Amino acid sequence: MAAGQAKAVFLTEYPVGTPQESQFELRDIDMPSIGEGEMLCRTVWMSVDPYMRGRMRPDVKSYIPPFALDEPLGGGAVSQVMESNISGFEPGDYVVDFAGGWKTHYVSKGDRTQKVDPNMAPLSAYLGVLGMPGLTAWAGVTQILEPKAGETIFVSGAAGAVGSVVCQLGKAKGCRVVASAGSPEKCKWLEEEAGVDVALNYKDYKNAGELAKALAKAAPDGVDCYFENVGGMHLEAALNCIAFGGRMALCGMISQYNNKEQEPGPPNLVNMIGRGVMARGFIVSEYADKAMEFAMEVAPLLAQGKIIFQESKYDALENAAQAFIGLFSGENFGKAVVRVGPDSV
Repeated sequence: MAAGQAKAVFLTEYPVGTPQESQFELRDIDMPSIGEGEMLCRTVWMSVDPYMRGRMRPDVKSYIPPFALDEPLGGGAVSQVMESNISGFEPGDYVVDFAGGWKTHYVSKGDRTQKVDPNMAPLSAYLGVLGMPGLTAWAGVTQILEPKAGETIFVSGAAGAVGSVVCQLGKAKGCRVVASAGSPEKCKWLEEEAGVDVALNYKDYKNAGELAKALAKAAPDGVDCYFENVGGMHLEAALNCIAFGGRMALCGMISQYNNKEQEPGPPNLVNMIGRGVMARGFIVSEYADKAMEFAMEVAPLLAQGKIIFQESKYDALENAAQAFIGLFSGENFGKAVVRVGPDSV
């Protein structure tokens, strides 16, 4: 990279259907300079997350503004402070910032920015198990599902950054955990490493009916809690097996994010009425004020080895689009992160 230059990724057009690498472009940009109340940060690790697909739909109103075609993309990142005009942030500090992704350098005003300790955990973990995905999992489990020991939790997308933490929190709370993932390798890891009771490879089942039969066998007393990451036949199967008084935390429906037309809802929603089911959709920002409570519960579990995590690591900013697209093909295992620069300079 030439002196005085940075690099950033831009969208060249809004995707219709599954995003293509040709719709992302790596460009040279001027190295940003800072003013009062600002700091210059160098991105070390950046995150790619399913919610970013929603920001590539300019015609759909959402909880977060769409990406612009004439500005660099943005997202979560762990970065190192290079220059600072903000009290409390010094050069050399490491921070998590939600403006830093998809670029090598950026200016931060320090809002929504949190210092992190590189000695407590790998820097990339602050984008996964100790970051937004971990908080999402914790909030869905503790604030919505509120599982009791002996209950059964079903988790779709269970080998992902959020789902894998949900599974392990469920086990830590004394629950039976049934997981769904998309490969034998992921199912093996879930059972042998993450400790779930049964892991179902959903690709073994042709439709929701077949998946529901397997789920019913794995959860003979019914599903008390369902953590939804996928939608489609997973939601239909969960509704077939949901127990009386069941709870559902609706976090994501990644199977539908690239659909060109909306799919009809599951035909068995009526099960929710007679079985007294509670379903609540949520986004992680609702629980930002509970970040310390989350850290106090999850960080010790991580230190004790009671929560483990997987990462799919990509090297260099030019591979960020590949990492992002991999979210929708089942290519990634655990949290997908991109190394943008060295840990320290």
